Amino acid sequence: MTDPLPTGSTIGILGGGQLGRMLSVAASRLGFKTHIFEPGANPPAGQVADRVTTAPYDDTAALEAFAASVDVITYEFENIPTAALDVLERHRTIRPGRESLRVSQDRLTEKDFLSGLGLSVAPYQNVETVNELKQAVETVGTPSILKTRRFGYDGKGQSRIMSPDQADHAFSDMQGAPSVLEGFVTFTHEVSVIAARSATGEIACFDPGENLHKDGILATTTVPAHLTNAQRTDAVLLAAKILNALDYIGVMGVELFVTNQGLIVNEIAPRVHNSGHWTQQGCVVDQFEQHIRAVVGWPLGDGTRYADVVMENLVGNDMDRVPDIAREANASLHLYGKIEVKPGRKMGHVNRVKLPPK
Repeated sequence: MTDPLPTGSTIGILGGGQLGRMLSVAASRLGFKTHIFEPGANPPAGQVADRVTTAPYDDTAALEAFAASVDVITYEFENIPTAALDVLERHRTIRPGRESLRVSQDRLTEKDFLSGLGLSVAPYQNVETVNELKQAVETVGTPSILKTRRFGYDGKGQSRIMSPDQADHAFSDMQGAPSVLEGFVTFTHEVSVIAARSATGEIACFDPGENLHKDGILATTTVPAHLTNAQRTDAVLLAAKILNALDYIGVMGVELFVTNQGLIVNEIAPRVHNSGHWTQQGCVVDQFEQHIRAVVGWPLGDGTRYADVVMENLVGNDMDRVPDIAREANASLHLYGKIEVKPGRKMGHVNRVKLPPK
């Protein structure tokens, strides 16, 4: 795929969650259709997309039919089986490309990649046996955190180690999965950069947002973040360095720890990102439209922030607060259409815009 796609083309999206939903809405605004591929029935994205294929990622026939029905393929999450990507890539361009998935699907590969670029990361060591963990604890020290190398998100697949005698318990928590031990980083706060790169190499970054987590789940993102001008510049430049190294096309979330010694990269996410939802009310072109622009070969939009925003995730029983939030003058609600409310489940978010004084 070399030429920009014309309006009316169909974008295939792997994954039917809330990110796929918001990508579909953005695509529709630009005149594109979307086709969702999702193993689970009745996904949130299916309520707004033009078409949904409900099939597992090992259904070769369904994957081939899906690829034949679309003009380009993107994704809303990174843990897509490699075998499925092999099938799809034979028929259609996948953006962002396979290398970004290979790097981000494995925490060890990701740490090695970032370190290889000369970027700072937390001290880390590969762990595949309990003895390797005990040796890693001696090297990395405590407190530290053991994370599965693959398939972890929102605090899942992690176990904290506050003292060496907790190593056996932490290893048991991983249930035999290959893991990485990461040393704790002393940081003042966490920020993230939502960055985009086009097919022509153009790069545009949104303002860094400041993140607060609760129980391993992002609670709020605030812009502007507490950063010096130099820190803000460094954050944008390192994000651009990552995008260029991956020959990336699309939007990426880059999570950073702010320390007295500089910025440390926590992790990267090769997709639109929860901490970028504030862009829906803070910018003319939000992260979802920016991603669609990139994957169809359009020029990137201007992501300049024109308002201060606080994004709050609505998790589980936070849905009980929706009627009150709906009465707030400065609040923009984004609900994901999920039927069942569960503890720890992201049900929506609200963007609160700082209003000018009356």
